[in-house]
This record gives sequence, C-alpha cells and structure tokens, in this order.
Amino acid sequence: MNPLLSTDFLIPFNEIKAQDIESGIKEAITKAEETLATIASAQAPYSYDSTLGALEEMLEQVSRAVVTAYHMTSVATTPEIREAFNKVLPDYSSFFAKLPLNPRLWQVLKNFSDSENAKDLGPLQRRYLEKTLRDFKRAGANLDDKTKARVETIQVELSKLQTKFSENVLDATNAYELILTDEKDLAGLPESAIRQARANAESKNLEGYRFTLQAPSFLPFIKHAENRALRQQFYTAYINRASAGDFDNRKLIPQILELRQELAHLLGYETFADYRLEENMVGSGKAALAFENDLFEATLPYWHSDLEKLKSYAKDLGIDKLEPWDVNYVSEKLRKAKFDFDDEALRPFFPLNRVMEGMFQIGEKLFGIKIKETPNEKVWHEDVKFYDIYDRQGEHIASFYADLFPRENKRGGAWMNAFITGQPTEAGFSPHLGLIAANFTPPQDGQPALLTHDEVQTTFHEFGHLLHHCLSRVEVRPLAGTHVPWDFVELPSQIMENWTWEREALDLFARHVDTGETIPENLFTSMKRARTFMESNAQMRQLSFGTVDLELHIHYQADKDGNVIDYGNKIMERFAIEKHFVQNNFLAAFGHIFSGGYAAGYYSYKWSEVLDADAFSRFKQEGIFNPKTGQDFLKSILSQGNSKDVAEQFRDFMGRDPNVKALLERNLGQKAKPAVA
Repeated sequence: MNPLLSTDFLIPFNEIKAQDIESGIKEAITKAEETLATIASAQAPYSYDSTLGALEEMLEQVSRAVVTAYHMTSVATTPEIREAFNKVLPDYSSFFAKLPLNPRLWQVLKNFSDSENAKDLGPLQRRYLEKTLRDFKRAGANLDDKTKARVETIQVELSKLQTKFSENVLDATNAYELILTDEKDLAGLPESAIRQARANAESKNLEGYRFTLQAPSFLPFIKHAENRALRQQFYTAYINRASAGDFDNRKLIPQILELRQELAHLLGYETFADYRLEENMVGSGKAALAFENDLFEATLPYWHSDLEKLKSYAKDLGIDKLEPWDVNYVSEKLRKAKFDFDDEALRPFFPLNRVMEGMFQIGEKLFGIKIKETPNEKVWHEDVKFYDIYDRQGEHIASFYADLFPRENKRGGAWMNAFITGQPTEAGFSPHLGLIAANFTPPQDGQPALLTHDEVQTTFHEFGHLLHHCLSRVEVRPLAGTHVPWDFVELPSQIMENWTWEREALDLFARHVDTGETIPENLFTSMKRARTFMESNAQMRQLSFGTVDLELHIHYQADKDGNVIDYGNKIMERFAIEKHFVQNNFLAAFGHIFSGGYAAGYYSYKWSEVLDADAFSRFKQEGIFNPKTGQDFLKSILSQGNSKDVAEQFRDFMGRDPNVKALLERNLGQKAKPAVA
C-alpha cells in the first residue's frame, strides 16, 4: 500500500518516497471524486450523513494525503520530492477549487438545507451546514460557468506561484554562506555561536567558521559581531534574499497580487483584503488598517523616545550614523549596559529537554494533561521525538511529533501542523495527531541544546497551537481545533508565551545545565526589566509588516503604483528609523503573505496579542497556575474550536469584550495608554 495513504494512526513517514507522493495524491483525489459524485447524486429524503457527513469524511481523507505530502516538502525535501509534489500541485489545487463550484453538489447542499431533516439538526451540525453554505458562496458557487472556470484557473495558478515563492526563499537562504577564517572576525560573538559555526564548517569539510542565513546562525551574528563591515555584508544578504538570479521572487509578487485582486472582484468583493477578512473578527480590510493605525499612534511616542536613546548610545559606540545592520547590535549593547543583562547569560538555564519537561508540567497544572515521550521509528529524521498526551482519566487523547533543529532540507521558522483530527467513536473520542517544528540552536560538543529565551518563547508558542488542536473536543472535524478565524488562531499560542516570563513557571524548568541552580534573582530581575526595552521598535516592526500587507491587498495597483518593491518600501518608510533603512527587497522573502497563508492577515499577530495580553490578565489576577482559571480557558477556548462564535468564546472566559490596555502596558510599560479612548 502507498504509505501516503496509510490509515494507521502512526503515519509511516520513514517509508514515503518521491514516487509515493505523485501516485498517492492522484489516488486520493480519484477516490474523493468518486465519493463526491455519490454525494452530488443524492436524492430526497436528504440526510446529514449522505450530504454534509459524507463531505466531511471525504475532505478529511484527501486532506490527510495532501498535508502529509506537503509536510515532507517542509522537513525532508529533496529535488525528487519537490518535483513530485509540484507535479500534482495543479491536480489537488484544481480539486479543492472545483469543489464549491460543482453545481450538482451545491444544489444537493441547498436541498438538504431546505429539508425537514435539516430542521432537526443540533447546534453544531447546524453551524457546520451554515458555514459550508457560506463558504461555497464565498468561493463562487452562485457564479456563471464562465466565471467559475476563471476562478478555478486563478486558484490553481496561485497555488503554483505561492509554492514557487516558498521554494525560492528556501533555496536562496541555503545558497548563501559566510565563511570566516580569521578569528579576529569573530570578536563579540557568543561562544555558542562560534561553536555552532565551527561545527557547521566541519559538516561541509571546510576550514574556519561557516555562518548561514538560518535564524540560529544569523541572529547571534547580527546582534553581537563587533565587525561592522561583516554585519553589513550579512544583513544585506539576508534582507535581499530571493531577489536575484534563479531564485528571484520580485517577478512573482505582482502576479500573485493581481490574481488575488481579480479573484476578489470575481467573487463580488472590492478588495482581496475584504474577501479574506469578512469571516474574521475584524470584518474588513478597512477595519484592519484602522486597528493597525490606532496601535501605531499609541506606540509612536514611546518609539520616538527609544530611537533617541538608541542613536545617542550608537554615538557612544563610535557609530555616528546608525544603519540597519547596527540596530540589533547597538540595542544589545545598550540593554546590557542599562540592565546588566545579556540574553546569552540565560542560555545555560534553558537546556531543551528541561524546557520541554517544564512546558509539559505547566500543561498538566493548567489543563490536567500528562505528556510522555514514546518510541516511534516511523519518523522522517533521527532528531524527531514523539509524545503521547493523556487526560485526567488517563485516556490517550493525542500524540505529536517534535522536530526542533535546522537542516538544509527543512524550511525555516517554526510552525504547528495538524495531521489527524480526532472524532467521536463508540469508545469515546479518537486521538488527534500533530507536530511542532522549529529551527533552534542544535546541541554542540556533547552538551544538550541550550535555547535562548526567545527560543523558549517560540517553543511555548507552538505548544499553544498544539494544545488548541489536541485538546479540541468538537464532534465535527472541520469546526475543530485551529479551524477558527485567522485573527483568533494566535490567541492560544501567544498566551502560552506569558508563562516564560513568570518566576513561578520558570522555576519549574529553568535550571543551569551544569549546576542545576535556578535563575539568580538579579538575572531574573534584569530580564524582567529589560522586557519592555526597545519593545516599541519591535512593535513598530510588526505593525509595519501588517500595514504593508494590508496596503498591498487593498490599494496597490500595478498600472498606477508601479514597481511593487518600491511601493512596499514607500509604505515602510513611516515605520523606519530612517527612510533609507527600507531601501531593500524584503518583500521578496515575505513568505507569510506570499506563500504562508497570512495574505491580508499579518495584522492578526497584533490582534491576537491584544486578546492574549487581556486574557492572561485574568491568570495574573487569579494565579498563573490557578486550576479553575486553567480549566475555564480549556472549557471556553481550547476545547471549543470553531463550534461557536470566537468573540463569544472570549467573552465566556473574560466576561467582557477585549481591551487593548493590557497589551500596551505589557509591551510599552505600565504607563502606556491607548491612542484613543
């Protein structure tokens, strides 16, 4: 049997070859089309099981094959796997694009909706029916045949372009290396970064030290390297990824934007942002831009103050004119001087295995779950670990993979994947299956992997997404777990990051790798005081990304606005320390909005931060390990998926609508106030 189509709970990832991807997806689509034909030919009396229930099961089966194949391109890609996936990309893109455009299927769903049986549906099935009808309409079910055909063509073409965009970013990232042989060029770098660069060089049979554009290599260099010319060289390579040669994304961006805008118009929307955001909490592109602008105005005075301090300290360091490649370096120096705090001083307190154990303890304290590592040989790489999750009663409710170190055949960043969504069974509820992936600093010289505090936050962030998937108890799978509006999906992930700043939580796992001691009080105090240091700059950076994303998907017109890179840079000037800071090609590697699902949705990171800061204020008030508060969060949000309106879920937990005050105080300081009342 094709391993891609295995129905085993433990997916045989170790057996999947390039040839399995093409044949497996084609077979899955063929089976799905047969099921679809049966559903579309249903006759009265219509039932839930013969219409929506059958549709749900069919979608789960074909999606599992596609998600599994895509996963292999993300974590274990080869030229052969990539070629096989790209070969079937038009097939599955066309299948999903055609689905809501099928007139017979659309008629059957409407007939069922009007039937007597539909009147007897419970609230959850009724919600799924209404959402499905709405989704079909939004996808073009009511359009004429000619327009439907164009919609399908656009969807397939967008899938190809977005996949190519992602491949170009990965290839461009891997194509660059900085080899240093003079140890004087390593001045200022943490010992961990130097060891990693040496190991990196040895793995390629090179002399000296090898630095790459992958985050664990790039970030320590840009923050700590004393050699300004090398910082400039490295930064310039990073900010201009995928903007030249074989991996040039600049020509893809206008095509992607134009097709998205055409799609929105065909579906009856003024802009792609309005189309994307209609179902989100924010409701429209205009409202999302207003949200970004309000936060911009609230942040502005703190940002101006921080920039003056940054420029002044740069002069103290002999840097008369601050440049983009200086910002992280000067910030780190100033933070160390002001708070006697160095990020690297925390690294020995965060061995990865202890971080994972502590995170699992926190999950147990809050939500009553137990997590145990278990052997699994059916993985794609020897670094991958596998865990089972049990509830209070000892029932196995979920399992997940953890793939946490960088490889050249693995994409950058951090993410959570949902492979299998559990469903009701005669015995109760079948388990979920998920993944957390990241690119952390790997183990060195026989020592365990030692994380930065940022990496600890990332671990908790992805764990939050995983909990949203794994603790879901929604009987209709398309409404389960993370299948929520895009600007709500980051709430469970971002709220979990808060525990990495709390002494009571850190003492569970933050122990020195050699001595076992907890973080000394003076270091913890410095860390807390430094939390809001230059946070206005980080907030402006996020707001700049969210704003340029929305402007591109609301206002940009190629014939009127010209070169898209120049247009994006012009938007970014408002958020830049100096105008020339944004004269680069950062859009060419902005995978979030051109290949990662955040098109017209990047604002949702800040939107969700408002939700998470506000929701965590209840934990702060009632106790960060208060079991009732944890159970309320589980009951109101983590277990609910999209079974009820997400604004109502938030109100269930907080007893009111969200308030931005907690975010501003957390990020900008105790006296921060909203720009508007």
